[in-house]
Amino acid sequence: MRVATDAFTNTFINQVNTLSSEMNTLQNQVTTGLNVQSPSDNPGAMETTLNDLASQSAQEQYTNNITSLQSQANSNYSVLQSLQSIVSQAQTIATEAGSATITQSNLNDYASEITSLIQQAVQLVNSQNPETGQYLFGGTNSGQQPFTATTDANGNATGVTYQGNSSVNQAEIAPGVTISAGVPGENNSGTGPQGLVTDSRTGADLFNHLISLQNDLLSGNTSAVTSTDSQNLKNDENNVTYQVAYNGNIQTRLDTASSFATSQSQALTQGISNASSADVVQAMIQLNQTQAAYEAALETTSRVMQVSIVDFLG
Repeated sequence: MRVATDAFTNTFINQVNTLSSEMNTLQNQVTTGLNVQSPSDNPGAMETTLNDLASQSAQEQYTNNITSLQSQANSNYSVLQSLQSIVSQAQTIATEAGSATITQSNLNDYASEITSLIQQAVQLVNSQNPETGQYLFGGTNSGQQPFTATTDANGNATGVTYQGNSSVNQAEIAPGVTISAGVPGENNSGTGPQGLVTDSRTGADLFNHLISLQNDLLSGNTSAVTSTDSQNLKNDENNVTYQVAYNGNIQTRLDTASSFATSQSQALTQGISNASSADVVQAMIQLNQTQAAYEAALETTSRVMQVSIVDFLG
């Protein structure tokens, strides 16, 4: 009789412990709003949540990359617009300098304007990203000023040297999708991204062409201005126009990627919430039911223990 009572008592004790554990789990769900506290709570939900959290972390990096690229592309665009205006002004001067009635004094004035345009252009292509401080057009060598100008004793431009490279940094904006908003100031390698100022594939060589125009104006060589300088500037103008269009394409792609990244992030957040969030109302109902069962089990166990003691004494 005592052995049967011991087994009966042990069963009730195990039941009380089980109910106590269930109450703790439900109490945590009600308190935290989460149904997954540890892998053992719901292995499938925990695996899904961990996978979504990893994806969310990667998505945050994609979003940061997109934001950084958008900042660079916007900064580039501002410079490109101004540079396009400078090339247009130089082209107008070259056209006007071909007039049959032009005087050397007029040509000297035009030469001074070209010198000023060269100085402005050098400042533009040495622009920095306002957020990072990196130079925009030095390629991957963005920590130092990419262009250096030299002048003669009269202040006329004699040369502009490029100190950057022809490479650009790539950034991942989605799984397996990389893009660059960078534009190298010069690329004479024949491959890779098109150079902003100089590119052997397009015949662009803006600074040398502007310096040649300046010198031809000073020497009164209007024939060279009309036949050579003007044509060279058309190549430069086409090159800058290409860069403006390319920049617009990059910004469109980044805007699309940004919208997609936002949508993905929201979906992952919702997925994590769905997998890990508890139904608080249902958890409270279950908690009340479990508490009632727990109290009933305690009362039953107490009675059994009392009977067992009486039998033992008897």
